This record gives sequence, structure tokens and C-alpha cells, in this order.
Amino acid sequence: MTTVTRRHVLKSGTALVGGMAGILATGRAPAFAQGTTVHWLRWTDFVPASDQLLRNEIAKEGEKALGIKLNIETINANDIQARVTSAIQSGSGPDVVCVLNNWGQLYGESVIDVSDIAEELGKGQGGFYETSRAVANDGKKWIAVPWCIVGLQIAYRKSWFAEIGYADGKFPQTWEEYREAGKKLKAKGRPIGQTLGHTFGDAPAFTYPYLWSWGGKEVEADGKTVVLNSPATVESVKFMVAFWKDAHDEGGLAWDDSNNNRAFLSGTCSATLNGASIYIEALRKPDTYKTEAGGQLKDDILHAALPKGPGGQFSYHVPFSNLLMRYSKNQDAAKKFLGWIHSRDVYDKWFVSQKGFSVGPTTDWEKHKLWGDDPIMLPYKQAARTGRFAGYQGPSTRKAAEVVTKYIIIDMYAKAVQGMPAEDAVKWAEAELTKVYV
Repeated sequence: MTTVTRRHVLKSGTALVGGMAGILATGRAPAFAQGTTVHWLRWTDFVPASDQLLRNEIAKEGEKALGIKLNIETINANDIQARVTSAIQSGSGPDVVCVLNNWGQLYGESVIDVSDIAEELGKGQGGFYETSRAVANDGKKWIAVPWCIVGLQIAYRKSWFAEIGYADGKFPQTWEEYREAGKKLKAKGRPIGQTLGHTFGDAPAFTYPYLWSWGGKEVEADGKTVVLNSPATVESVKFMVAFWKDAHDEGGLAWDDSNNNRAFLSGTCSATLNGASIYIEALRKPDTYKTEAGGQLKDDILHAALPKGPGGQFSYHVPFSNLLMRYSKNQDAAKKFLGWIHSRDVYDKWFVSQKGFSVGPTTDWEKHKLWGDDPIMLPYKQAARTGRFAGYQGPSTRKAAEVVTKYIIIDMYAKAVQGMPAEDAVKWAEAELTKVYV
């Protein structure tokens, strides 16, 4: 395993800044060992054009600019944590891993301090969103470079909601209203589609803000005292049980993050929490996805925030960040790569390919002209400003990441929906949290 001292890291960081300036000034790539390859593991993007751009264009530009080859490997996001664990245990694997949520907090001892890159990025691009900082900084240093945030909004069928009283783009504002709307839609064979399964995005992005909106929380602000078992949490679970039965496609218990896309696009669900990939796919293939009346489905999709509950209205957007692995034998090259791909001109190409599916990790990307292209995407523009993250009311620490990884909050609701009394489901979840926060 490569040993990297703090002096070495700081020296590399200085070289990063100077090196990028040098590249731009001379137009020549820095010198790395011949054949140096940086292996970047990422998810298989829900926007295929972005993966094609990385492989077909940006990788070639990186080789020219940096003198390194870029090996981009994409896998199902739900498989990334197993790959990271295996790589750390074996001491070999991808040099850079793009992780989701606050997973990076689990691997803090196995990654390189990237504070130099992250600080430069934050200062140069308007400052990080709080979510970016919460998941990629351990309170002392940056353990990952924030990459993007996928905004989550409810995608819904405009015409179907109009039929039940929500015309002109109106959408239920409270959970009770959403339940009543969903009940009417389900009676028409158009249920709400939502996962309560073990999957990385839609399940936590639905259940965490739902819990908060009832006044429930995992821990106190000290980040230690577990307080999940509260009247507010129990009420949230009781409501979920009835809400699920009345309004949802009950098969959603087993869905991953792609099932709701397929359900919506095939016309079997009326609304679902989603990162805009449904709409973007409908835009990409307008003659494939049609309404029952024969119109293009893209023209019948709108987006709305999650409803509010007695405790307020909240959201959870899915952040991505890049870990530079400590076992990597290409740390200098990998740091150069991270600094380069986050440079404004390079990142801009990837950002545009996302069409608003992701916002940047910093606030400057809200100013991008892309947001003027399509008013249907505007709810995503500033979505990252409203996000709260797992571990609330404490910080989103390694323990909070462990709770996310074990799907404890999601399972609390899933167990109740499957028949466990609400009080017992909450007690079970509180006990599981206590094991983590002990």
C-alpha cells in the first residue's frame, strides 16, 4: 500500500494548482509515467448521453491535457459500496470512486485528503451547497471532492391530476391532500409509484423528508442521542400504512430506482419521486412514449416538491462525490484529473449533457443558461438549496451513513406497511439506530 505523508499531500496540492495553470499556459500535458491510467468508477448514469460524453469526448480531452489515460467504468449504483469495500480490503481497485449519498463518510480512513482541490473548487465556483459539504467533509478536512447533486421532485401526469381537481399545474400541498388524490387515481388504475426498497436514491429521498415533515428525527443535535421513537414518528408510520394501501402501487416495496421510471413511462403510475430522468427520457424519445390519447408523454409531465406535513416541508437530494483511494498508486495523476475535470470549461460540457438532471456541487451552476431552455425543469434549478441530509438533527457522520446503508429508516416504514404495528416498527428502528450510535 502506498504511504502518503501530509507533506506529500500538501506538496501534491500545490503542484495541482500550479500544474493546472501550467497546462493552460503551455498547452502541454504534465509528465507522468508512460501509460499512466486513472481508473474512475462511477454509476451507470440515468442520462445515457452523459456517459457517452465522458467516454467519447472528455476522456480523450483528458488524455491530451493531462497525459493520462482515463478508464471509466460504470456499474449499477447499488453495487458501488460492495466494490469499494472489496477494493479497500484487497488494497487495489479504482483510483477514484464516485459515491452517492454520505457513503464517503464510511471510508474516511481509506481515502486521501482532497481539501486542496475542494477548497479551490468551492472558492472558484460560488461556494458549496450545504449538502455537498455535509457528505464530503468530515468536519476537519475534505474526504471527497463533491461532484454534483441530483435534485428530487415528484414527476406527475398533468392531465390525470387535472381530472381529479388539480388543473393548471396545481399539485397537492399536504400529505393528506396527496393521499386523497392518490386514492382517486388508484381507483382509476393510476396509483402513485414509490419504492420502499433497498435502493440508493428514491427510497431515502422519500422516507427521510417524509419523517422530518412529521417532526420526527434520528438524533438530537449532539449527533449521539437517539430520539427516533417519538409520537411524531409513530404518527408518520401510521399515516404511511394507510397512504400506501389507499394510494400506492403496493408492488413498490420491491422496486429499485429504475422501476418507477419504467412504471411511469409505461403509464401504470401517475406520480413518483424522481430525479427528472423520466422527463428527460420522454424528451429523448418523444415518439416512443405516448399518452393514452396518442400525445407525446413529455407534454403531460410536470414536477412538484414533496408535500408538507405537520412538522414542515423538506427534501433530500442525492449528492455524488469523488473519493481518491489511499491504496491508489496513481495519486498524483488522479489529483490532477480531479482538478481538471472540475475546471469550469470541462465540467460545463458534462453539466449541459445532464439537461438539469444534476445541479452542480456549487451554487454558480444555478446561473447557467441551461436553466432557460425548459421551464418544466425549473423546479430542479435551486432544489439543492432546500435539502436536509441523513443524520438530522445531528451532522451527517459515519454513523448517519451507516444508518443509510442499512436502510433502517426505509425499513421502518416498509415493515409497518407489511403488517408490523406502527409502534413496534418504530421501536425496532430505534433499537437499530441505538446499535449504530452507541
